[in-house]
Amino acid sequence: MIKRLSLLLTLTSIIFTLSACSGIKKDSSISLGQDKRVSLFNGKDLDGWTVECKAEDKLKQFWRAENGAIVCHSIGRPDHDYVWLITEKEFGDFELKMKIQSFRDCPGNSGIQVRSRFDSEAQWLDGPQIDIHPPDPWRSGYIYDETREYKRWIHPSLPSWDIERSQVKGGQNWKHADDSNGWNTIHIICNGTTIKTYVNGSQIADFDGAGILDDAAHRKHNVGLKGHIALQLHTDDELHIKFKDIYLNPL
Repeated sequence: MIKRLSLLLTLTSIIFTLSACSGIKKDSSISLGQDKRVSLFNGKDLDGWTVECKAEDKLKQFWRAENGAIVCHSIGRPDHDYVWLITEKEFGDFELKMKIQSFRDCPGNSGIQVRSRFDSEAQWLDGPQIDIHPPDPWRSGYIYDETREYKRWIHPSLPSWDIERSQVKGGQNWKHADDSNGWNTIHIICNGTTIKTYVNGSQIADFDGAGILDDAAHRKHNVGLKGHIALQLHTDDELHIKFKDIYLNPL
């Protein structure tokens, strides 16, 4: 009887563990609408994405797929303009989650463009960007508008690209590659004129962009409320950064 009870408890424990592991794997991707969730990165190549930049930077191959992640590597090669990796599809209202790994000695800047659009004639990507800045990780998660008539922080609202730590509510528990598992979870919700951002579970931005994201400048470039998602390599920057587990849930 004791042996049977022991065996039953062991089997129950195994079943519970397997169920829990399955649940963790499923829930770690995105919080809403698992049946509508789409993966934006297949883990093998850049199918579904395109690189946009000036012609002289096209062959430098800063963006690549490697070991299950999208990697941008420009260390030792700062002679370049902006280089964006852009989704071929465009999106309106959505919830987006991804994991990002940065490196402590990396001086470069990156960002996640949402509802943006590339102008091949002007060689510019207009639209809002969630900043990712490994040298000063307290900036990560705040919103900068790359729309050419703006080019300023819109959350917090500032007159230019310049920002000081005293102007925001504080940093967050950002990790570099040599910290713990070294991956950060970025969570972005775009719904109407509202953009919310979270870094490692902490809310960074709750921005109501009414009057900005739907104004004449954004309508002119058809951005702000609908467009492409893009990952940025900033001009002249030496950047080493990785992105993986990129999932989008349409709202």
